[in-house]
Amino acid sequence: MSLNILIRNLEKEEIDNALCLVWRVFQEYEAPDYTEEGVKEFYKSIHDDNYLSKLCLYGAFNQEELVGVIATRSEGTHIALFFVEGKYHRQGIGKKLFHTVKAKCYSDKMTVNSSPYAIPIYHKLGFQDTSIEQVINGLRFTPMELKINNKI
Repeated sequence: MSLNILIRNLEKEEIDNALCLVWRVFQEYEAPDYTEEGVKEFYKSIHDDNYLSKLCLYGAFNQEELVGVIATRSEGTHIALFFVEGKYHRQGIGKKLFHTVKAKCYSDKMTVNSSPYAIPIYHKLGFQDTSIEQVINGLRFTPMELKINNKI
């Protein structure tokens, strides 16, 4: 399957569709590692207008189909959401999404609180653990950081 992936900022009217993708992928790949409390907390966060208003969302499109989402906060220095539809895993879409936000990051580092499922993915992208796994409101995560050498 040859993909022609376009990465771009999401328009306001595309955000609900993007959050549906996030929730669908979360349920399949992330939720099995969480308690019921953690799953409810994640759902609540992606339906919290105040939280969402602080995010800059990008989508990966194959033709007209949204197949991946990445969102940053803190002026692009923290990855808040990062999800690719399962049938599109291991095709470089996540890498393209990541490199898009990395190129827009003004800082010399990026951070993420990685779910257990995503730790190998973030390690492959160059992130390093900055602490041990933590659990807050049922959400399991490992704080990670990436040093970006090409920033002044």
